Parts: sequence; structure tokens; C-alpha cells
Amino acid sequence: MSGFTLYPAIDMRNGKCVRLVQGDYAKETIYGDSPLEMASLFADEGAEWIHLVDLDGAKEGKRVNHRDVKAIAEKLNIKVQVGGGIRTEKDVDEYLSNGVERVILGSSAVSDPAFVKKMLKTYRRHIAIGLDARNGFVSTEGWLETSEVKAVELGRELAEEGADVFIFTDIATDGMLSGPNIDSTVELAKATGKQVIASGGVSSLADLEALAARRSEGVGGAIVGKALYTNQFTVSKALERVGTT
Repeated sequence: MSGFTLYPAIDMRNGKCVRLVQGDYAKETIYGDSPLEMASLFADEGAEWIHLVDLDGAKEGKRVNHRDVKAIAEKLNIKVQVGGGIRTEKDVDEYLSNGVERVILGSSAVSDPAFVKKMLKTYRRHIAIGLDARNGFVSTEGWLETSEVKAVELGRELAEEGADVFIFTDIATDGMLSGPNIDSTVELAKATGKQVIASGGVSSLADLEALAARRSEGVGGAIVGKALYTNQFTVSKALERVGTT
């Protein structure tokens, strides 16, 4: 049986740790002044990975909070995956050269498929494809735009180009603590034959257990944000319940 990994999330905006509701920049809550301190807390609780999102970068189409990303990757004994504002090979190379384990390409999968395919060939296992969907269609540019591309179809195409890891977010559930969209996550895993990390909506340990129960169908892990910040449970409690193996 394949493993299941917990990814505590830190969304960065203006150098702070924030959470948005359904990607709405007007619905922001600040949970901390230092991404490094927050990541250090998660690492101390046993997290093996951390999921970082440069929200400013996603909106502006260029990396903005990259100094915080590098500080976390270099100073902490934790694997880092990061997305947001990554549009060039220089962006990818700079992160991977500074201790980041995995770079997430999202909007560019729709806007610049040639670039994404080149990155998959060049960096292979260090690239994850972020598919953020609204009603099954991929959203881009920090969720400000919805494309006419179906997440499942794009996933299948990129799997053929070498993508091994996908991160699937159902925007309707993100930041809502309403439970993850497990069916759509499994659907993407089956369509691609690859590992899919679920993102959005996890509100309880029961949600994590429900996702982990589908690991044999390709659900490789879960990204958890708001539930941790609102003390629904802790990283250590989650790891006790679902483990990482």
C-alpha cells in the first residue's frame, strides 16, 4: 500500500502567514507574522513536509515571498514544496538549488503548457502539478480566472508528459472546513494513474482518515491549513491518526 503524507500549509502574503476563504483576497485572516516560525512549529510537531504558497506571487505572476521560502528550506530539517508565481525555468532552478524539494506549477499548466512539459522532462520528480478546479474546470492566476480546461483531461495529458505528483484543490471547499472533495480527488488519481494530494476542506481527523482510506486508489496525502490554525487538531495528533506510511 502506498504512503499517505500530511502537508501542513503556510500561505504567505505580505510576508505573513494568512488564510483566504475560497481564494478570495478580500477574505483574509492573518495567523502569524513569520512563515519561518510557523514552519518551525510544524516541524517540531513531526511534519516531514511543508506546503508553501506565495499568494502574492500567484496574483502577480512572479515570485514575491521567495526569501521566506528559501529561509524555511535552508534552516529547517523539513521537505518543502512551494507554489505561486513560478513562471520561468530560472524560478524553478533557483528554488531547487536552495533546498526546495518540489516546485508546484499551476496556472502555467494552462497558460504555458510547453514550459510545463519542459520542466517535467528536466526536473521530473521535483515538479508537482497543481490543479485547482471550480466545478471541474481548472482555475488560474490565483483563482481569479477559470479556464475551459477540465482538470481530469489536463491531468491525463500531463501524466503522459511525465508528471508523477498532482495536487488537487476543489475551490468550493477551500478554507470552508466543509470536508474535502474525496470523489473528485480519487477521480483524478484514477484518470492519471498517479499520486494525488488532496487540498481544501479538511476540517477534522475524520476527514484525514477518510482520505487516507483511499490511499490504495492513489490519494497520496492531504494539505491541511485552516483546521490547524483554528485548532481543530494538531499536526502531531494528525500524524498519530494517519501516519506517513
